[in-house]
Amino acid sequence: MSAEETLAQITKEVSTCTACALHRSRKRSVPGEGPAGTEIMFIGEGPGFNENEQGRPFVGAAGNLLNELLAQAGMKREAVWIGNVVKCRPPENRDPLPEELSACNAYLERQIAAIGPKIIITLGRFSMGKFLPGAKIGAVHGQMRRIGQRFVIAMFHPAAALHNASIKPMLVKDFAQLPKLLEQARAALGQPATVPAGEPPEEAKQLSMF
Repeated sequence: MSAEETLAQITKEVSTCTACALHRSRKRSVPGEGPAGTEIMFIGEGPGFNENEQGRPFVGAAGNLLNELLAQAGMKREAVWIGNVVKCRPPENRDPLPEELSACNAYLERQIAAIGPKIIITLGRFSMGKFLPGAKIGAVHGQMRRIGQRFVIAMFHPAAALHNASIKPMLVKDFAQLPKLLEQARAALGQPATVPAGEPPEEAKQLSMF
């Protein structure tokens, strides 16, 4: 099965998923969208009101800001994959519960495996926690860290920047670094692995800071 076919299959499965209680209140599931061959995946937290209505990620005010940030970094939304750690809207936009994160994790892992991105950018603390457990976003945002065969960059969620004006300049600065960090990731992943076979990669190895 090709990457495109795998992603389409996951979308179909998510649309009828009943693995957690969120399916009872959803209007439309939000599996994520973007090309199978992209080098960058953006992973947020969960769908909001507009996403639940349209079945697409980041289409509200936070999505508009994300589009602006991508444009400022010289990137197009259509060239990256965008999704969330949970595929259905938590009621009243509350935080996703552990059992909801667990129920959606298998879908997300399959999407990551199908796409094989060079960089995963986490937006918000719940997606950051999947890859950098225990990290504080204020301390690590914008830093690229190697985890296995790809890199992870934690960033603030665009919604946080809309509610806290002091966050937006940091988010803008982090996005401005993306072209340079992508080049560094390409170069690093083009080299032979330095970790001996059979040994786990060093978790959260920092490649670059500002």
